[in-house]
Amino acid sequence: MQNFARVFGASKPVIAMVHLGALPGSPLYDAEAGIEGLVQGARADLAALQAAGFDAVMFGNENDRPYEFQVDTASTATMAWVIGQLRGEIAVPFGVNVLWDPMASVALAAATGAAFVREIFTGTYASDMGPWTPNAGAAMRYRNRLGRRDLAMLYNVSAEFADSLDRRPLADRARSAVFSSVPDAVLVSGAITGEAARMEDLEAVKRALPETPVLANTGVKHATVADVLAVADGCIVGSALKVDGHTWNAVDPDRAMDFMARVRSLR
Repeated sequence: MQNFARVFGASKPVIAMVHLGALPGSPLYDAEAGIEGLVQGARADLAALQAAGFDAVMFGNENDRPYEFQVDTASTATMAWVIGQLRGEIAVPFGVNVLWDPMASVALAAATGAAFVREIFTGTYASDMGPWTPNAGAAMRYRNRLGRRDLAMLYNVSAEFADSLDRRPLADRARSAVFSSVPDAVLVSGAITGEAARMEDLEAVKRALPETPVLANTGVKHATVADVLAVADGCIVGSALKVDGHTWNAVDPDRAMDFMARVRSLR
């Protein structure tokens, strides 16, 4: 939690997603546009999000469908290259997420100087990608071996594209994850990317973790951000900022500006 406070301060941060295009080797990769196309797309989204005044940004590989639990080395290397090309233009704290590979996410954060990382670190799930059993102990020890004890670890405790095989209530699983793994923040998600977490889930997790930052991880929209931030300690937003509100489109500067205008009015 000390890392979270150092990165984001005392306010409820609103973190915007920079969804990279599909990376080399993934089925949707655009070989004609190439890696330079990935850089150009990320640069345009980053500029729009920073101009809108978001508190932080996070680089993710949401376009690398179907997702993997152990990503190809080329995926992590390409993400590092793209972020490196933009490093001098990033004016806010930034994080990374290599879906769905905790070790690759930590490695990418260490390589790029990211301030935070988001992933599924705990739990056991039946998922679209098969049985899912992340290892928080390995990821946290890897972070420390790489000299990044300062790296804020954001634990998503309700995995998208999956169903938890642990039948304890979500609030109990979240409380247990904090006790056993000491994350810097806990994230609550909907069923898939762009789908909102249930308000009752957010409320239950926050009640169980009054001293731990709890963020809404998916599906926050212009019309719902006020209700979300009345409960949560911040949020991560992606799809709502895109052209026509569609996850796979580029960031719409006007939608991004409008979103943060609403946040500023709340503040």
